[in-house]
Amino acid sequence: MVPKLFTPHTIRGVTLKNRIVLSPMLTYHAQEGKVSDWHLIHLGKFATGGAGLVFMESTKVDARGCTTTADTGLWNDSFIEPLTRITSFIKRQGAVPGIQLSHSGRKARTSLPWEGRGPIETEARPDGVSPWELIAPSAIPHAKSYPVPRAMTKGDIKELVEAWGKAAIRAYKAGFEVVEIHGAHGYLIHEFLNPNANQRTDEYGGSLENRMRFAVEVAESVRRSWPEDKPLFFRMSAIDNDGWEIEDSVALAKLLKSKGVDLIDCTTAGMAVTPVNASVHPLHYGYQVPHAERIRREAEIETMAVGLIIHAEQAEAILDHGRADLVALGREMLHNPNWPIDAAEKMGLKPSGACVHASYGYWLDKRNLPGIRAVPSTWRRPLRRARRPFR
Repeated sequence: MVPKLFTPHTIRGVTLKNRIVLSPMLTYHAQEGKVSDWHLIHLGKFATGGAGLVFMESTKVDARGCTTTADTGLWNDSFIEPLTRITSFIKRQGAVPGIQLSHSGRKARTSLPWEGRGPIETEARPDGVSPWELIAPSAIPHAKSYPVPRAMTKGDIKELVEAWGKAAIRAYKAGFEVVEIHGAHGYLIHEFLNPNANQRTDEYGGSLENRMRFAVEVAESVRRSWPEDKPLFFRMSAIDNDGWEIEDSVALAKLLKSKGVDLIDCTTAGMAVTPVNASVHPLHYGYQVPHAERIRREAEIETMAVGLIIHAEQAEAILDHGRADLVALGREMLHNPNWPIDAAEKMGLKPSGACVHASYGYWLDKRNLPGIRAVPSTWRRPLRRARRPFR
């Protein structure tokens, strides 16, 4: 019997060869928003490593929404052609290319993570325009050390709703098969959802229904622009430790499902300066899986689990117990881009029949031939101590 982890999964008109997903991860290697050979190699190795769905990192629908000057963008047609090289390669490996579309809102305009991730004041945004204006639902900074954003007008809201739709059209032209709307981690859509970040008094603020309005309008815009036979995902922070609770996520998931969203990518945190996992939810394997399970059950929508999913047996149990429909790996795949190959072998499958291109599978099947001893006895002898230490 084939483990569920390696069974195909169809959403609308797209079939994934397995349930293993490369989670969208920012790499901060774009130049003026455009991808390069870095992104081809970075994403390509996960496709050759056997993942069923390979997500392009958080890609901005508006230059103002870039977290850093090195974010990838899709706010005009010039970005389409460079991306087709990546999507074509991913497809040739039998994987499905996906892209996450986002806007960082009041968390935009910061330095790179390894340079402190602090706010920057004077640099022009990736498209060269200066000054780099921060916008958000309300004129409330992310933290005391962050600048105060400008509260968005209704015209700004309409413009960005349309920007998401236009970016989805470009994503299709670039060859992507799955689009995910980033509504988590304290970025713009999440800022509208959260009652502490959103202090508006119009129809986009106040009640839960009003605070969900922007997310719903973005989803409607993308769904109108995205082909009917292509899946639409939505990433949400199931809880954020700052006013947004799991019950709110269930309500939003139900509403998004009615608007044509097919799957909820369940993460947490991003709104409060203190992350969720640092307080009431200590880190442990699969610490966010319960949120995917609850949203899946109560909203009756497919979910994707993410967060310290490390081992093949762990991922299989999540799927087998009906806690999620897909499993997404991030840093574990950075550590081991061939995680699907390793998982297949540990679960008794041949790589050729589980996940990888024939040019890999043929040789990997021969790697463990019957009758070959795993560890020759001569290798088991202890190493001689060196006569003198290495200098």
